[in-house]
Amino acid sequence: MAFFRRRNEDIDIEDEVNDAGVDPELRLRTVRTAASTIAESIRQEQRQERRKSMRKKGSRFFRRGAEKRKETADSESTPTTAQIPGRRRNVYVNVALPMDELDHNGEPITRYARNKVRTSKYTIITFIPKNLYEQFRRVANLYFLALVIVQVFPIFGAPSPQTSALPLIFILCVTAIKDGVEDYRRALLDDEVNNSAVTKLGNWRNVNQPQDPRSWLEKMLGLNPPGKVTRGVRKLREREADEGRQIVLSKTGEDRNSVSTLRVNDSSSDMGFYGAGRKLEDIQSVDSHSYPPQESKGGSWGGTESVTGYQPSLHGRPSTGVVDYSKRTAGLARWERTLWKKLEVGDIVLLRENEQVPADVVVLSSSDPDNMCYLETKNLDGETNLKPRKSVRATASIQSEEDIERAAFVLDSEPPHANLYLYHGILRYKDPASGEQKQESVTINELLLRGCTIRNTAWAIGLVVFTGADSKIMMNGGDTPSKRSKIEKETNFNVVVNFVVLILMCVTSGILNGWLDGKGDTSAKYFEIGAEPSDSSALNALVTFTSCLIAFQNIVPISLYISIEIVKTIQAFFISQDVDMYYEPFDAACTPKTWNISDDLGQIEYIFSDKTGTLTQNVMEFQKCSVNGVAYGEGVTEAQRGAAKRTGDVDALDPHEQDLQLHILKQRMLDKMSQTFKNRYAQPDHLTLVSPKLADDLADRNGPQRQHLIEFFRALAVCHSVLSECPNPNKEPYRLEYKAESPDEAALVAAARDVGFPFVKKSKDAIDIEVMGQPERYTPLQLLEFNSTRKRMSVIVRNPQGQLVLYCKGADSVIYERLAADHDPELKASTARDMEAFANGGLRTLCIAYRYLTEQEYIDWVRTYEAATNSIKDRDEEVDKANDLIEHSLRILGATALEDKLQEGVPEAIETLHKAGIKLWILTGDKVQTAIEIGFSCNLLKSDMEIMILSADTHEAARLQIEGGLNKIASVLGPPSMDRNRRGFVPGAQAAFAVVIDGDTLRHALNSDLKQLFLTLSTQCETVVCCRVSPAQKAMVVKLVKEGRNAMTLSIGDGANDVAMIQEANIGCGLLGHEGSQAAMSADYAFGQFRFLTKLLLVHGRWSYQRVADMHANFFYKNVIWTFAMFWFMIFNSFDATYLYQYTFILLYNLVFTSLPVIALGAFDQDINAKAALAFPQLYIRGIRGLEYTRLKFWMYMLDGLYQSAVVFFIPYFIWTRGLAISWNGKTIESLADFGTTVSVAAIICANTYVGINTHYWTVITWVIVIGSSVVMMAWIAIYSLFESIDFVDEVVILFGELTFWTALLLSVVVALGPRFIVKFFKSAYQPLDKDIVREMWVLGDLKDRLGINHRRDRKRRKVEEAPIFHQPHIRSESEISHADEDYATPMGYTPPMPHTPASDGSPRPTAPLMAGESPRPEKLEEGLYDNRRSPASSPPSQRNERTVSPSMQRMSYYSASNIPAPSPLPEPNRYHSYTRDSTARSTTAYGTEPPMSAVSLSTVSYGHPPSDPNHFTPPSSATLQVPGLRQQQQRTPSPTTPAEQFEMHVRTPPSDQWTEHLQGQQAVHTPMATEDSYATAHEYDDAYEQAYDGYEPHTATPQTQHQQEESWRSSTYSYSGPHAL
Repeated sequence: MAFFRRRNEDIDIEDEVNDAGVDPELRLRTVRTAASTIAESIRQEQRQERRKSMRKKGSRFFRRGAEKRKETADSESTPTTAQIPGRRRNVYVNVALPMDELDHNGEPITRYARNKVRTSKYTIITFIPKNLYEQFRRVANLYFLALVIVQVFPIFGAPSPQTSALPLIFILCVTAIKDGVEDYRRALLDDEVNNSAVTKLGNWRNVNQPQDPRSWLEKMLGLNPPGKVTRGVRKLREREADEGRQIVLSKTGEDRNSVSTLRVNDSSSDMGFYGAGRKLEDIQSVDSHSYPPQESKGGSWGGTESVTGYQPSLHGRPSTGVVDYSKRTAGLARWERTLWKKLEVGDIVLLRENEQVPADVVVLSSSDPDNMCYLETKNLDGETNLKPRKSVRATASIQSEEDIERAAFVLDSEPPHANLYLYHGILRYKDPASGEQKQESVTINELLLRGCTIRNTAWAIGLVVFTGADSKIMMNGGDTPSKRSKIEKETNFNVVVNFVVLILMCVTSGILNGWLDGKGDTSAKYFEIGAEPSDSSALNALVTFTSCLIAFQNIVPISLYISIEIVKTIQAFFISQDVDMYYEPFDAACTPKTWNISDDLGQIEYIFSDKTGTLTQNVMEFQKCSVNGVAYGEGVTEAQRGAAKRTGDVDALDPHEQDLQLHILKQRMLDKMSQTFKNRYAQPDHLTLVSPKLADDLADRNGPQRQHLIEFFRALAVCHSVLSECPNPNKEPYRLEYKAESPDEAALVAAARDVGFPFVKKSKDAIDIEVMGQPERYTPLQLLEFNSTRKRMSVIVRNPQGQLVLYCKGADSVIYERLAADHDPELKASTARDMEAFANGGLRTLCIAYRYLTEQEYIDWVRTYEAATNSIKDRDEEVDKANDLIEHSLRILGATALEDKLQEGVPEAIETLHKAGIKLWILTGDKVQTAIEIGFSCNLLKSDMEIMILSADTHEAARLQIEGGLNKIASVLGPPSMDRNRRGFVPGAQAAFAVVIDGDTLRHALNSDLKQLFLTLSTQCETVVCCRVSPAQKAMVVKLVKEGRNAMTLSIGDGANDVAMIQEANIGCGLLGHEGSQAAMSADYAFGQFRFLTKLLLVHGRWSYQRVADMHANFFYKNVIWTFAMFWFMIFNSFDATYLYQYTFILLYNLVFTSLPVIALGAFDQDINAKAALAFPQLYIRGIRGLEYTRLKFWMYMLDGLYQSAVVFFIPYFIWTRGLAISWNGKTIESLADFGTTVSVAAIICANTYVGINTHYWTVITWVIVIGSSVVMMAWIAIYSLFESIDFVDEVVILFGELTFWTALLLSVVVALGPRFIVKFFKSAYQPLDKDIVREMWVLGDLKDRLGINHRRDRKRRKVEEAPIFHQPHIRSESEISHADEDYATPMGYTPPMPHTPASDGSPRPTAPLMAGESPRPEKLEEGLYDNRRSPASSPPSQRNERTVSPSMQRMSYYSASNIPAPSPLPEPNRYHSYTRDSTARSTTAYGTEPPMSAVSLSTVSYGHPPSDPNHFTPPSSATLQVPGLRQQQQRTPSPTTPAEQFEMHVRTPPSDQWTEHLQGQQAVHTPMATEDSYATAHEYDDAYEQAYDGYEPHTATPQTQHQQEESWRSSTYSYSGPHAL
């Protein structure tokens, strides 16, 4: 046996070793292109299937032993169910429970979970204890509570014990209110879900539930007696009572109108026989829905719905399955409306089209004649395609309440578990006809999951199996976690450090006080009699220790937590108000749901994203196809655009220009097809296959390609499982909509429809299509379904000519294996080349093939196929064998290429996140090939990556592949580094690797002995794509990276299957949208589009992290300077805990005097502008590495506070010891209040000024708060001095009138803050960080110019130019407007800069020609606007631009010559402009003619040269900012920036004096411009400008070089035109 097993393994290994692409040492293939990656994934799956089949078959010599083993296995429970923990449950329907399942009262022993769900953390009862527990997890809160308790005892000398408790009570209350508000919002959404309406069977005994399910407390209080209609249900029924309906269900054939609804009071309704004459109302479908479910749109429900008609012939119907028609029933059961939360296990529910499933339900019966039920899983996984489900065969005859009463069966169900793709149950019943016991298997195909939606099915009756917390979707969700930010956790360490410092201070004070108290010969014996609490020095030392705890308590800042809550609330408000993250289609802004983790947004290292609905729109577009070796389709995919951008392809067109060209080509194609044939069902707006060549070939009746195209699209119209429907047959009888199991199929059929081959309808006996306007009917004979193993689907039909045809579509590798032996090799090769090109362009490819069958061949095959489908053992394998008997000798018709449309801005967002050093992983439930295609489409996977595909079916195979991947990476990159300072990767800095892994392999990789290896492998890759993963696996992957690498993680998704990973990650983001709000309900941040993630992380996250980090450090500093100044005073008062400061200063220090500046720093500070942060995403890497909040920074701020505390104490002390000053009124400055007030004022001013020094962004609020806090403190001295007190008398008079006070104050502040200021200056000047360089560029104005942002100093100048005379042409007289001449050539011709933002398309306002001194001539500007593009060389020269106009002939500008402003900047070329240097091409624009009215004329005036002069030229586009410049910098002068982050900022210098010097002796040159947001003045032979215009040489430019120059500037990393900075 071992011999044969070894032989099988050797064959498999040989297959790999013989392949040149496999390293024999590593046993792991790496691929690069999309086509090779997809092909390799298919090969891996085929090898895996082959291994499974080999192991299953075994050796023929030991077949008998294998059969015995199999029988033994079959006698036991199935392996799947054996692995699921828990006890199986039996659900009884009209069957009495056995005695072992009843208690002594005859009630069921097993109690099931309620269907009421709760995602909120608290209830009314648990809120206070649970919230207090969470708050006291903070070490500081426990410390503050202990201090409050200690201060209650008067022996410790606390001045006001009651007042000391207020800060702690305040912070506990504020935090509790914030948490309560957050949780209340979740509770509202829970109530909305729980109170949704559903229809269940009433007046019917559910034996699985006790007759009185109330608790003992409810029974004692007499609450909710059984049978009582609750208030919520009563309101629901009252609301729907006036729309009450009776329900009659029937199964129908072609028509889905199988729910008949009759008015309750309509006595004239003829009930007739079952299902006859009752189609009174159609159940309209809806395009979208949301979660929680809304009220059904398809007819209203009443509270008393029942079938009142009774059929006398029912007794004559034969009993089938579980229904015994001979059984007599009371007939009291009726359908009634209730709430989701009222459902119990064992209830029977009626679901109608477009209703959501309220619990996990087994389908008993449906309206479909084939017992099918179609399910949409948008809320679950974001997919819009329909999932087919079927009813249990034994219960398929149930159609009414009476049928349910006559049925009797037991469902033996597995226990609840989290696997969404697995279910096993057994339906046991007694056959009414024979009386024998029968059973039927129930799988996931008969189970409807909670949250899904019924589609294309008029009604379905189901049995509730799992409710509430036991439902699969809720088990995948888990409990709502309590998240704490990374800085908050780190704060606990800082608090502990400060607590240790505090203990040391108190211990020192206590010991020294006890020692001094024990000395007898001191003045205290005479002057301080009775001052000590006892005669024992040790006891006095202990009291002093505790008193010092109270006196020095501010070193552990309780106000820090209050301020953090305030700051994070403000930050959450700013995030929610950001208009850049507002998504108008959903009317949704970014909604922070968890406020206390905003600083974690600035430290994210890994992003885990769902695919469907998150990165993609789940919309398929038929972009290209290949028919008979000829490729069709002009579309450009996102992957192609990304590849062109990475390779620097200057010939790549602008997306706007591409769209314009496609629109023109599409119109041409539609015109041609409309001339060729009539297509009633066409929907031109939905046509995505744009190819005029295809229309030409279809129109060419004599061409050889026409018939091939007809056969190709005919196959697309016939080979599918799509359902067609006409939503509005009366108004739009020819508008068809397609519902399919996958969006791919719907896109293929829709493309065939729009090209002229519409699929009209399908029935059991016919498939109706049209072929170029001619109807055709095919007879369906067999459908061989698609699955992940077959990777193909086939249909066998009889065509109108009577021939049997097999159409097959599937993966190219699968189809090519089954082609005929004599197939044309050239056609195979050309089609393969086209499919490889399509796949490399990010498209999803399918190969289409066919063959003709003979009658005898089909008859023989049908017998084999039916035998296989009826086989009991190895049914799937037998069916696959039968399929292989017919799916061979195929001939290629062509190939299709679909694009899974990405959400707007996804590739750009991913690229930006990669530049920021963030790694993105895709965790999806889709198959491997689909995930790979999307990875290439969104530029997550690139052709320069080494992509490793891990696919193993055993634990050992997974180990070998993971070790092979590690060896591969180590051979290129060396050993992995765990250095924190190397976190965050730099794209392109080293060889890039990616891993693609499937769910089965991931299951092995997450085992305890492999997960560390897998973690090491995956974290060295730029990208990881996990396919076919369950929600629980998603959460396990996130947890592995989060805990294994101690990395900050973010998860983003849109469906309920993403909830687990959203809750597991440090930050969870949910996308709002049509898919519902299940993910958004559980997320920390909810917004509308994936692209908003860049602004959320790189701007708000970075700001929040920087602000909170600075705020923490400044808080500890300001409390150290305050507390240690008091400690220095202890040296001079025997360490007896005497307060240096007046007590009101102690109370108000953290409350009023110093709190607001730090809060302003945490709420409003910005080290760099938002646009600069997006322009330089590499700055984010400091957050990934945690460099803004380190323990070194904490200690440096603590030491700085220690130094400054000594300064503010000892400088006044030494000044005081030189001699007592006398105030102007004769009073001496000698009291403790005088000295303590001086020290406190110096400390407060130092603390506030210190915060000001650390502030980067000074606004009016910052100025007022920083300066105002110190002013308020001074004002308090003046105010409090006016009141009588024993220790603060006339302080304002004594101190403020004496020079000693002001001198001591000024000297203390300068000496204290001087070192900090010097260090900050030195670092920013000589050791700047990257952000310091960017900030300096911004402040000096250079960066604003490059990003196209206006300066504040320009606003006043612009106000002059905003006068109506420059914007309202009707105000200007004819004498002020140039008349006939359309030339701009004036001796000093100049166009004033436009003070307002241009139009959205980049063009200026229509009044631009007036500002240039030209009369508007729409007939000239609009002429030939939509002509076809022609080369500039073919354009005739403009006569009007060749004329030289004398000053006397030219109308002068409204400005005088002396008032001409500086030249305006030039815009970047846009679709209306094509700047040239050749006069022969000047009149040619992007459209080939003059621009429209809103564009400035392209006439150019020369300085001393006519327009035709060879030296005449126009500068290129605006300033360009390239980020990063890692590779380019190697070719340039080294930058002074730090090696960790280098940028290239190659921009032009403003002209200033160079412009005047360069123009001496020349006439002015002016080129009209579209915007004022850029600056460019280039001149020939000027070295400075040649350096600015990268690679520009001033010479006569041909149209080709001109185009290349434009595109080179256009393809810069960051460019701008108009008001947009990026």
